Amino acid sequence: MDSAIKIAFATTDMNTVNQHFGSSKSFAVYAVDPDRSELLEAAQFGDLAQDGNEDKLSVKMQMLEGCAAVYCQAVGASAIKQLVAHGIQPVKVHEGSRIVDLIADLQNELKSGSSSWLAKAINKAKGFDPSRFDAMEEEGWSE
Repeated sequence: MDSAIKIAFATTDMNTVNQHFGSSKSFAVYAVDPDRSELLEAAQFGDLAQDGNEDKLSVKMQMLEGCAAVYCQAVGASAIKQLVAHGIQPVKVHEGSRIVDLIADLQNELKSGSSSWLAKAINKAKGFDPSRFDAMEEEGWSE
């Protein structure tokens, strides 16, 4: 799955998104491309309270390294800032949203045209293209 993006889901049952980001006990991390998805890992964190303790987020940020997005029921402002700084898009969904349905929606979006955060994630997964401005230069563009 060369063109796949990594997506995390805050879940305790591996079937539904049923956790707040900060107090999430576990994440299911999938590789998703337009046609397939694959569970990469299930990370466990144990019991974490929604207590405003920022230190507990660092472990989650490390675990989410390389993910384009994390789906959760809710996420605090400080966590949003940290996620965005790590290039991870927080996506808030309704309690009980089924992971298979969210993946199907994401795959449909990959096929039909991506939202701004998804387009960024796809470009990041493709890597830096050193020739991306060549056509503009040939047309006579200048700074």
